[in-house]
Amino acid sequence: MITTRDQLINALANNRSRIVIDKVSIASQAAGTYVSMWRATGQPGQGAIPSTAATCNHNTTGGIPFTQQVSPATSYIAWLCATSSNAAMTMELHDRLAHMGGLSGTVTTAQTVGINLATLGSTDNVTARKGDSTYADVTWWLEWYTATGSSAVTATVAVTYNDDSTGNLSNVSLAATRPAGFCIALNGYIPAAKAGLYIKSVNTVTLSATTGTAGSFGVTATRLRSTAPMMIANKTEVYDWAQTGLAEIFNSSCLFVIMITSTTSTGTLRSQGKIIHG
Repeated sequence: MITTRDQLINALANNRSRIVIDKVSIASQAAGTYVSMWRATGQPGQGAIPSTAATCNHNTTGGIPFTQQVSPATSYIAWLCATSSNAAMTMELHDRLAHMGGLSGTVTTAQTVGINLATLGSTDNVTARKGDSTYADVTWWLEWYTATGSSAVTATVAVTYNDDSTGNLSNVSLAATRPAGFCIALNGYIPAAKAGLYIKSVNTVTLSATTGTAGSFGVTATRLRSTAPMMIANKTEVYDWAQTGLAEIFNSSCLFVIMITSTTSTGTLRSQGKIIHG
């Protein structure tokens, strides 16, 4: 564990994993939305479209690789630089805990999701990676892999909360044609009656009507580790250990990027960083 300034400096220089992100732009988006770079080509390689619920780890194609540590050594994100071809963009670095895909935009009965972090937590170090035992650190998403149709519908998402009660989130409005890469954060849809609770598992998703095109979307659980705002196009922004927050990067973490857009594409993204070990 790194506890002193000298240990921090030594790790930055001598005991670190270099991470490289170089992704092409994802088009057909909207300003002010979240876009997953999981399927963007470049470096790291394009992640696969998942099928049934599964945990993700450092070996999952699409994740950013780094050197695994032997306990009691720990790892931290200590330095990031990032450049976007668009102005006023934000890169979020997340740990992809679990995902599933293959939900259809044309099925109007309940579609099974089956991501339960309590049961998945016994593999791939998810118990440590998810953070607080109440699941307060976990962000849940609807994530699109290929576009669904042009008819606007609502989605009813059935969940289990951290107190083991069950229920539906508030209806999620899906505007016409959700494009590949588009994400909706589900945490904000916890109804007032469940205030103070957190989502432990997502069970099913039910659409109010067909969107007209099956496409493919799914549910993803992540934990935010760091952010890198990029305010000017084609200008590299640098974030040191104080600005990254020295967030711990746990063994088995599947690191990937979600962009917050300012326009109709993610823009090209280039980033490097250091995960330090100690």
